[in-house]
Amino acid sequence: MSRALLARRVAVAVAALLVIVLGIVVVLAVTWVRRPFPTTEGEIQIPGLSGKVSVIRDDHGIPQIYADSADDLFKAEGFVHAQDRFFEMDLRRHITAGRLSELVGKGGLKTDVVIRTLGWRRVAEAELPTLKPETRRYLQAYADGVNAYIHRQGNPSSMSLEYVVLGQKVTDYRVEDWTPADSLAWLKAMAWDLRGDYSAELMRARLAGSMPIAQINELYPAYPYGTNKPILSPQDWSPGATSGDGAAASSSSSPATANSAVPTMLGRPTQAKVATRPARSKVATRPAAPVAGTPGELAAETGNAAQSAYAVVQRALAAVPVTLGRGDGIGSNSWVVSGSRTSTGKPLLANDPHLGVSIPGIWYQVGLHCRSVSGSCPFDVAGYSFSGLPGVVIGHNQSVAWGFTNLGPDVSDFFLEQVRGNTYLRDGKQVPLTTRTETIKIGGGGQQTITVRSTVHGPILSDALEPVEKAGESPPVNGRPSPGTYEVALQWTGLEVSQTADAIFGLDTAQNFAQFRTAAQQFAVPAQNLLYADTAGNIGYQAPGRIPVRSRYMDSAPGFWIRPGWVSSWDWQGYVPFGSMPHAYNPPEGFIVAANQAVTESQTPFLTTEWDYGFRSQRIRSLLEKNTKVTPATMSAIQGDTRSQFAPTLVKALLKVDLGRDDFTKQAQDLLRGWDYTNPVGSSDSGAAAAYYNAVWSSLLNLTFDDELPKDLRADGGGQWMQAVSVLLTKPRSAWWDDKRTPGVTESESEILRKALVDARLQLTKQLGKDPHDWQWGKLHQLTLTHQVLGGADVPGIVSMLFNRGPMDMPGGSAIVDANGWDASVGLDGGDTSKAFDVDWAPSMRMVVDLGNLDKSHWVNQTGNSGHAFAPHYNDQSQAWAHNELFPWPFTEKAVRDAGGDELTLVPGGSSD
Repeated sequence: MSRALLARRVAVAVAALLVIVLGIVVVLAVTWVRRPFPTTEGEIQIPGLSGKVSVIRDDHGIPQIYADSADDLFKAEGFVHAQDRFFEMDLRRHITAGRLSELVGKGGLKTDVVIRTLGWRRVAEAELPTLKPETRRYLQAYADGVNAYIHRQGNPSSMSLEYVVLGQKVTDYRVEDWTPADSLAWLKAMAWDLRGDYSAELMRARLAGSMPIAQINELYPAYPYGTNKPILSPQDWSPGATSGDGAAASSSSSPATANSAVPTMLGRPTQAKVATRPARSKVATRPAAPVAGTPGELAAETGNAAQSAYAVVQRALAAVPVTLGRGDGIGSNSWVVSGSRTSTGKPLLANDPHLGVSIPGIWYQVGLHCRSVSGSCPFDVAGYSFSGLPGVVIGHNQSVAWGFTNLGPDVSDFFLEQVRGNTYLRDGKQVPLTTRTETIKIGGGGQQTITVRSTVHGPILSDALEPVEKAGESPPVNGRPSPGTYEVALQWTGLEVSQTADAIFGLDTAQNFAQFRTAAQQFAVPAQNLLYADTAGNIGYQAPGRIPVRSRYMDSAPGFWIRPGWVSSWDWQGYVPFGSMPHAYNPPEGFIVAANQAVTESQTPFLTTEWDYGFRSQRIRSLLEKNTKVTPATMSAIQGDTRSQFAPTLVKALLKVDLGRDDFTKQAQDLLRGWDYTNPVGSSDSGAAAAYYNAVWSSLLNLTFDDELPKDLRADGGGQWMQAVSVLLTKPRSAWWDDKRTPGVTESESEILRKALVDARLQLTKQLGKDPHDWQWGKLHQLTLTHQVLGGADVPGIVSMLFNRGPMDMPGGSAIVDANGWDASVGLDGGDTSKAFDVDWAPSMRMVVDLGNLDKSHWVNQTGNSGHAFAPHYNDQSQAWAHNELFPWPFTEKAVRDAGGDELTLVPGGSSD
């Protein structure tokens, strides 16, 4: 036989074998992909049910659950959540327990060290016995439903495709049963991302060692009350006011007082005392605030030793995974309009929380319905839930609707501590640190043991990731050198036992504003703006949350700076009573807008000075004021508004720049003349102008700020930076205008603006082409929905392709109502400029609730309800969401059944093993 013939026959045989192998791989792949898909029709036995439960899924896979008892209802919710999102639930519980390494291997170790140091899971376990009996029962029923799913599926590969992929690296992983504490721990992660002020506090401290305090303060201008109105006017609420519904809460039942007998975690005694901040000036401004304390304290807080500790803390914080979002991306729009101003004659309520982007999305849509609503089974509610947590977090029941936006109060402080060995300085004495040992198991083999140290204020973060000796060395103690170190401890309300879980079920069942406020009273962390509407025609607002009262103030700015931990007079003194928190009921104006702006002009009680600057909120107000009768369609259209409120200020300055004979840049500059300041997708004059404007903005931030800011603290372009530039445009001699990267040259405001115009023209020419009229904002501003574990740049492309979806062209931008935000610091220093304008936070969902006819409400999710890649509902709402299109939201059982869909019946039976 000739060699050629032999080679040909071998090739044919190999080809045939490859076809067979490929066929087997395809079959296995399809099996792996489809195996976890939920059963949505027929009948399934669930151990422990007391009766039949109906689960009706609509065309988007959204379940409406009907049961005869509350326990059955939440058992079914747990089962259904697990059917669609179990890997997401399992990932969340591993993150919040500091056990990510068990799931993903060594790559999760840094995260685990920081989370164990914070102690989220320990706090959740301590909270469980303090909750109401019915809340504990609901949590257990939910856990039983999840476990029914776990036992039914049997092995991880039957639960989600992610386990198949991760199993190639971590071969020994086993799924544990779900517990109520797993659900509660997720509330800590949610509160962590939504807490306010900590980043600004740490940033001030780090900059204080390198520049004048006055220059730092220019980064944090006063809130512009004259142009951007707060949520509540003095007519709506003032300190000492009570609501007209007679629901004012007594301070004696505030969460702080109610929990005074509960031990606080991490070695910190519970602050039982409740107090309000002393009254100060009526209008809250952001003054030029000096660093806190005496000259000795000042020197300690700004010295090199402290700066070293701050940098370590920053790295530790960066190791905590983003679960909901961070920075300027933590915002939201919410507004409610009274029936006197609507076309329906009843209130309309809109909400679209702005959080991080991911696939699956943050929210899971669900309806929970007792077939006969009663005291023992009081639920008839629908809306957005978190997988892993029973109940509905945002939505409406048969009488009341509510929405959330982040209040962002100052609920955490960093304390600089003087540590010597196993003790730290406290009022002139060395007192012992509280310590505990944590052992972290690593999937695939191995473990690491860490020692967590705490002071009276909280856990020490400055040695979470690096040895103690790498933090600040030899601080002065009473003016003399010490063999100790500086460390940084964190005090945060989320590390204290609270009853936020009780609040969720209270909101789900509230039938009027009084009951709504009673539920809100338990919503300790994260503190949110709660908007309210009911079918009787009322609207309202409540600011809940556990807000610290600080004993000493730094020129009316108690949360500006890191505090000296060795002097007890700097400690917190309790919490603001719930009855003293801002609230309103049927305000005269007939609508309420809560979009993270200042709550009131009053400084009493002190909430924070780090508000969003109100660009979005004021735009929403102006659009509502233009409509004598607001329709549901108007509410939805406002959610999709893309006009920038800041752009007119900057464009006015940019058009004054004389470019001389630079006709190349003038072509782009001319796009800004006559621009309507909108940021649409597609080909249009507005889209071309938006592309150039945003590129100029990114360049301007780099030229103005990034020469003096640490790389990890660079300007991201959000509302804070817009307000800072607004003020700097009135200060042409500010030190910020000089680019320190050009030694021997002192730039002026006009020169920096000119450079920004030139740089942006060059950048977009490379990315979008030479003709500025062909530029499109949507071609720069894109969103790829990325899987949290298997979608990142460090994952092989063939794997990320399985789980990621996109890119999609996106409208809007930062500090815009359609808040598809982007980070202006991306792409600098040789980074990938093609990703510079990519969306990294956005409306996580949208809803418009019609209190005149709940069945005519509308909603949409960022991705879809399923967490299974390639399932029909993995991202079946994404395109509609991107285009601000909402779907009908049937609520009554007749409307749900009329809409059609699959029906699954859960029945008692089967084994719990």
